[in-house]
Amino acid sequence: MNSTLYRIVVIDDHPLFRKGVVQLLALNPQFQVVGEAAGGVEGVKTVAQLQPDLVILDLNMKDMDGIATLREIKLLDLDSKVVMLTVSDESRDLVNAVRAGADGYLLKDMEPEDIIARLQEALDGQMAIPERLGRALALALREDDTTDRNQQISHLTEREQEILQCLAQGLSNKLVGRELGIAEGTVKVHVKSLLRKLNFRSRLEAAVWAVENGIK
Repeated sequence: MNSTLYRIVVIDDHPLFRKGVVQLLALNPQFQVVGEAAGGVEGVKTVAQLQPDLVILDLNMKDMDGIATLREIKLLDLDSKVVMLTVSDESRDLVNAVRAGADGYLLKDMEPEDIIARLQEALDGQMAIPERLGRALALALREDDTTDRNQQISHLTEREQEILQCLAQGLSNKLVGRELGIAEGTVKVHVKSLLRKLNFRSRLEAAVWAVENGIK
C-alpha cells in the first residue's frame, strides 16, 4: 500500500464549496490539506510559502482568474501539480488551462470518488481529465495547433521519444523510470526537455497529442 502523504492547497473563492472540497479530501488518509485561499493573489502566495504536492484551483475567481493564477504558480517553478476544479466544460477554458500548464481539469459535478481518483492520477503524473472531455480537448488542440510537431519529433533524443510513448500510455514518472530502468529524477529532466522541444506547456497536452497521433 502507498503510504505517501500528499500536501494539498485548495484555492476557490466560494467558501462553502472550498470547505466541501477540504472535507472530501479528508476522507483520503493520503491527502493532507495544508492551506486554503479565497482568491488567486492569496493562493499564489500560499503556494509559494507552503510548496504543496498538489494545488486544486477554481477557474472563475474575482480578483485573479484561475488561468492567470495557474500561470503565476507555474512561474514559481515548483514540483506542485495543479488541477483545475470548475463548473466549466467549455473546450476553450479546457484548452487554455492545459496550455497554461494544468496537470488536470475536473468538473465540480463529478462524483466525489471520481474526483479523488483523478486527483491521485494527477499526483502520479497521469492525465487527470474526465473521459467526456478528453475527446473535446484533443479536437480543440488539433484545430488550434499550427505547429508541425511531427517534424519536430526528429529533434527528440531516442530516450525522449521513449518517454513520450510512455506519456501516451498514461504512465507516471515513477512507472516510466521503472519501465526504462532510469531514476525518477532523470525522467523529470527528459520530460521538461521534450516539452520544450515540442512547444508543449504541460505533460497533459503532450500526452493527448501523442495519443491522437498514434504514438504508443
